[in-house]
Formats: sequence, structure tokens, C-alpha cells
Amino acid sequence: MARHGGRGWYGKLVGAALGVTILATGASVWTAQAGTAGHASPRANGSATPDMDVKPVADTITHASDAGTHGVNITIDDGPDPVWTPQVLDLLREFGVKATFCMVGTQAQAHPDLVKKVVAAGHRLCDHSVSHNTSMDKASQAYQSQQILDAERMITQASGGVRPMYYRAPGGAFTPYSRQLAASRGMRPLGWNVDSKDFERPGTNVIVATVERELPSGPTILFHDAGGNRSQTIEALRRLLPELKAQGHTFGFPVR
Repeated sequence: MARHGGRGWYGKLVGAALGVTILATGASVWTAQAGTAGHASPRANGSATPDMDVKPVADTITHASDAGTHGVNITIDDGPDPVWTPQVLDLLREFGVKATFCMVGTQAQAHPDLVKKVVAAGHRLCDHSVSHNTSMDKASQAYQSQQILDAERMITQASGGVRPMYYRAPGGAFTPYSRQLAASRGMRPLGWNVDSKDFERPGTNVIVATVERELPSGPTILFHDAGGNRSQTIEALRRLLPELKAQGHTFGFPVR
């Protein structure tokens, strides 16, 4: 899993995001996408209030698919975005594919209607931090905690109570601390095997060729639905989804 991207269009969000403080009163009871979970409390320096329904998961980075040996995991990062996320959702519905949406906290907060549409369509949510700082592995534990826990709460509130099931560090900037913290909140650290490079907008043909070439490396494919013009991503998905089905792949979710 190679690190990719940079602060880019998120740079303007960092200052504002650092000031985000979301207050919780008492213990909240949240409904997880996978059903009612067990009991655990986070051990963190962040602002999260312990929830009575959070079941810890493994803190190792997952890549495998729950769809088996021919499974493929479609993961969509950096949204939701009012222009591109609806188009991604339309394509996924057209081809009967479920995906994991790794959402930036400020984007989820700005577009709660889209977060709810993602959930209603049967897709899963993933915490992708508050402000997409790809250098957060070099920051303090307090900063990492704020980025992870505030994003978790922002996404959960935007969804109407559905919690993210995974945590993907921006640019793959995981630390042992961030993995342990996310896992304690029931969010499995999520990596990728195939970076489609769509963020760089190299052209639809290049994106498709990159996925075809790299897929033997593993089942989890990284795409983006925000951060700029994603028309190439849309067209690449339009070609890849039926192609992967024709090759005998099934679409699943990352193993929890």
C-alpha cells in the first residue's frame, strides 16, 4: 500500500477543521451497519465520549474481501461531493455493486443528505479523518485522536446514526496509535492493494489499465469521488464494473 496524494484541495480545510469541537452529552447509543455491537470504551486523548455499543476490532490493516478468493472491494475516498458522489451511486446501483465510502468529516458534515443516500443504498462508511492531512502520522497523538474521533462523530451524525465501520488514514499515514484508537472504536484500519491513480486524472484509459494490471496484487481498489473533476473516475468505473463481473469477480466489503 503506497502513500499517495497530499493535502491538495483539503489544505484550506485544515485550519477550520482544527477548531472543530463536537460536544456529546452523556453516552450515545448508535446503530452500526452490521447490527448491534458489544461493549468497549476508547482509550484516547481525543474528544469522543465512550459508547456502550462499540465492539473493538483488530488493529491490523485489512485488505481482504469478504466475497472470497475472487472478491473485489470497491472503495471510494474523499467525499461526499454533490457533483460526483450521486454519479458514483448511480453506477453502483446500475451494476448491482456495493462499495465502501471513505468520507472526510467536513465533507460529510456539509452534505448529510449524500451520506444518508450512501447508507440507504447499502454501502458502508469509513472514517477518512477530519481534514485529510497526509502528514498526520508525524503529528501528536492528540492531533491524531482529534482527526479520527471528530470525523467519526461528524460522519455518524450526518448519516443519522450509522457509524463508520473502517478507518483509512489519509495517504496511508497510519501509526500504531491511530490504528489502535480506530480499532477501539470498532473501525477496522483499511488499506488498499490497487491505487487506480484516478486522483491524478491521467485519463480514463490509464485508470482502467492501472486497475487491470494491479488487481492481482489484491482485492481492494482505491477510487475518489471528490477533490476535483472526477469524470475520468466515472467513466473508468463504467467500464471496469461490468468487465470485472464478466471476469468472474464478485463485489464485497473489506474483511472486518
